Amino acid sequence: MPQLRLLLGSARRAIFGSADTALWGLNSIKGNCHNFCTAVFKDVTYKELKNLLNSKKIMLIDVRETWEILADGKIPGSVNIPLGEVGEALQMNPEDFKEKYNGVKPSKSDSLVFSCSAGVRSKKALDTAMSLGFNSAQNYAGGWKEWATYEHSEKK
Repeated sequence: MPQLRLLLGSARRAIFGSADTALWGLNSIKGNCHNFCTAVFKDVTYKELKNLLNSKKIMLIDVRETWEILADGKIPGSVNIPLGEVGEALQMNPEDFKEKYNGVKPSKSDSLVFSCSAGVRSKKALDTAMSLGFNSAQNYAGGWKEWATYEHSEKK
């Protein structure tokens, strides 16, 4: 019987020790993830984007292909960096960035907003930027389609 107690005690420590470690890991992830997770899911509305652009406190990056912008138009003040180039562009040296994109390369602390046609590609660009440490990045989920609709109705 003492051997069984010893065995059960060892099994209990192994099980609960692992559970404690797992819970500690989850709690630490939760604590470290809170701001990151809330930032990831914070989409910018049309009005918020309009105010941010007027304040000149953000860099708006349009991740559509160049031909789409030439065909459809763009949000004034946006910089075109096609989705496939976002990761590389955000890691370029400032001189190369300026030469290729005609603008100042954002720092990791700068406020960025990504847009595309309807929010799918811009969400991918946001994920890329966040993974590179651009923690003040956001997504304009409405994209060009929503912008054009609002702008057209405001001009009437």
